[in-house]
Amino acid sequence: MNLITTRSEAELLAFEQREITVVFCDLRGFTAFAHSAASAEIVDVLGAYHRGVGPLIVEAGGILERFTGDGLMVYFDGPPVREQALGAIVMALQMRDVAGELASGWRRRGHHLSLGIGIALGQATLGPIGFEQRRDFAAIGPVTNLASRLCADASAGQILMEERLYSDLHDVLEAEPLGARWLKGFTAAVNVYSVRAVATKRTLTAPRRPAEAASQWH
Repeated sequence: MNLITTRSEAELLAFEQREITVVFCDLRGFTAFAHSAASAEIVDVLGAYHRGVGPLIVEAGGILERFTGDGLMVYFDGPPVREQALGAIVMALQMRDVAGELASGWRRRGHHLSLGIGIALGQATLGPIGFEQRRDFAAIGPVTNLASRLCADASAGQILMEERLYSDLHDVLEAEPLGARWLKGFTAAVNVYSVRAVATKRTLTAPRRPAEAASQWH
């Protein structure tokens, strides 16, 4: 079921500005793999990947905005902002662990795949896009582009985030500053950090939306 079917008619017709945390992730090496592997093997790898990360999205209360084959975008929009952002990072770390376990099995089958993740915090416009026969509820704005570019810049097993997110959460994160990077489509360099771990024993997640989150996986 698409997320849009879980919202009221009034919500579907309205656009709103909201502070969100966006997580983009995809598999490094997937394009080369897809060019050489049999269709059944590609479907098997994608199925294992989606089954691995999907429950983490639901558990964290994230909203799965889109699939793009091996890539996906998840956002968190529940207040308070600090809690939603930390929930997104905790989820990303869990995704990295799951993908690392899957990658070990894939390597034994000759497939060199690994997960890269980008995370950004900022304002977005939330609302319906599409046409009469097909509409999706989408998050639109520079924050989604930034998360996407950070994901593209991440190396195998790396989680990259931007400076505002680091500034808001530096007291509970173990992160390595990587300096300023020029990301495609941005007119200024972006200060980038690599997330290693959550430094606190508290595991916070964004407020859950069980009906919305679970509906995306049925």
